[in-house]
Amino acid sequence: MTQKVALITGAGRPAGIGMATAFALGEQGFHVIVTSRTDAQSEEQAMALREAGFSAEGYRLDLGDPTEFARIAERIRVDHGQLDALINNASVFPDMNTGSALDVSIEHVQAAFDVDVIGPWLLTVALRGVLEAAPAARVVNLSSGAYQQISYLGQHPGDVGAPAYSLAEHTLNYLTQMLAAAFRDTEVLVNAVDPGRADTHPELGADEEDQPPSVAAGWIVQAATLPAGGPSGAIFADGERVG
Repeated sequence: MTQKVALITGAGRPAGIGMATAFALGEQGFHVIVTSRTDAQSEEQAMALREAGFSAEGYRLDLGDPTEFARIAERIRVDHGQLDALINNASVFPDMNTGSALDVSIEHVQAAFDVDVIGPWLLTVALRGVLEAAPAARVVNLSSGAYQQISYLGQHPGDVGAPAYSLAEHTLNYLTQMLAAAFRDTEVLVNAVDPGRADTHPELGADEEDQPPSVAAGWIVQAATLPAGGPSGAIFADGERVG
């Protein structure tokens, strides 16, 4: 039986959700491709996985540079023939301290959409061939509860904090539905997971409501291993479907 292959974007931080997901998928028997913006960082994380006994390799991948995506797709096609799980985990939060849509900068808007929306979209398109070559591929887009600020504006009008990031995450949920519809005649399922508040920056100290990254990783793996006939175009939070 061919070993399943997963690619995870934004897996450059040892304490991040990307690496927690990599370990969790490794425990499920996947060969894991971890990616970050530099070769050295990606290989360092891949080595950590291999030292733990898992099958892994590292790729350099910058979500802000779509010209790289065809190279990644061809490398997977040649080396593995298929991709069973794509975890669009990479994200940026450029306007964390911006409290109004009237105060946002164009640089923050561009950065948020380049990495959180356009990057996952075009990467999924580039990887279409290897995803459809797998018996039952799964695409998981990492969303955020920040999108709710926009979803509930009608009921709770007011300023949206981190407006560029929040709108990008809101858009990512709709992108998830669009991609799910586009893959409807294939075995590829596309869903979004809101990982909640995770303790991914231990050097800054954890808030009381933060959970270990392994908790979020469990929900992501759940979406990445859905059985045939499972939902597509859904949003999950705390392991439950919320949209």
